[in-house]
Amino acid sequence: MKLKVKHLVKDLHLELLTAEEALENEVKAEMLSRPGVELAGFLDFFDADRMILIGSKEDSFMKLLPYDIMKTRVEDIMMKHPPGFIFSVNVEVNEFFLELGNQYNVAILKSPVRTTPLSSQLYAYLHAKLAPRQTAHGVLLDIHGMGTLIMGKSGIGKSETALELIKRGHILISDDRVDIFETAPGVLVGSAPKLIEKYIEIRGIGIVDVVQMFGAGAYRENKKIRLVVELERWQENKQYDRLGVENETMTFFNTPITKVTIPILPGRNVATLVESAAMNIKLKYLGYNAALDLTEAVARKAGGFGRDDEDDE
Repeated sequence: MKLKVKHLVKDLHLELLTAEEALENEVKAEMLSRPGVELAGFLDFFDADRMILIGSKEDSFMKLLPYDIMKTRVEDIMMKHPPGFIFSVNVEVNEFFLELGNQYNVAILKSPVRTTPLSSQLYAYLHAKLAPRQTAHGVLLDIHGMGTLIMGKSGIGKSETALELIKRGHILISDDRVDIFETAPGVLVGSAPKLIEKYIEIRGIGIVDVVQMFGAGAYRENKKIRLVVELERWQENKQYDRLGVENETMTFFNTPITKVTIPILPGRNVATLVESAAMNIKLKYLGYNAALDLTEAVARKAGGFGRDDEDDE
């Protein structure tokens, strides 16, 4: 994955202090560089693919150095062609940074944010943009706060189901293709490719812009994935889970996600079934498991420990 400096400038409201050619520089690493030993002259482990953040600590260290030495060490870093330097709001940009930035085509950027929040903001942004991704063919929706990935073979009705759910007030993240990345171990987030954001394809109708049709609240950029719903045509000889006690999963980046398989038959309201599946899994996350309660009640009754009100009338 690669990210151009111009996208960083636009999305994080940074000010470019050098020539515009540097906007085309590519950021290839999701981690930041906070130069310490580099400013002391040790560059053996310097990663030139990272953006470099200059905050109050780095600025204070540079002010302890004689001007010529400080300029030489900064030039040594520039000669390795990092994509750019970002200065926090309280740090004054020395004139030689601009001179060397233009000489070596390294972007010099100024942020309106202080060092600590800027560091967190940059890490979250770069990780989201540059983290390894897996692609899933399906529709991702926010259903009752549950990121629900609807999958199934082409023509099974994923997009039609999604459209009905959006009409009911649920939120689209992506249709047809979902890009999945891991923000932290065990935390998977899905988003839409830039080109197809806000759009959904319905056979027989065409491309639908959900924001124009249902309002801005019908779309969001990304969502943590908590559930996979697999739609498949009913198979006569297949045994489907009728109690909900089986724990089926699907794995992305070595992280298992709860999976529910819903068989499709004429007359079944698929949108309602998907909505119910999402709510049922949410209740399990909150500590309530209807299937477990029922099986425990049956076990108690079979053992002669059931209450009178558990008898069938």
